[in-house]
Amino acid sequence: MNYTGAIIEESLKNKDILKDVKILETKVEEVVEEHKTPWIKQWTLHTVEISENQAGSVAEKISKALVDKIF
Repeated sequence: MNYTGAIIEESLKNKDILKDVKILETKVEEVVEEHKTPWIKQWTLHTVEISENQAGSVAEKISKALVDKIF
């Protein structure tokens, strides 16, 4: 069984995790006032697929790759 989900590239301090997942689709959205994130210009949303046997290790890597704080 495979899992699918989304990773927001701008939420990562270390983008190397993107090499460990299969990217199915990438959407780039311009940041608007409603996002309340004026320090970035765009959101890059990757729809990803992860195999069941990789899920635990990928989840751990993602948790360590996330940005520590919001500006």
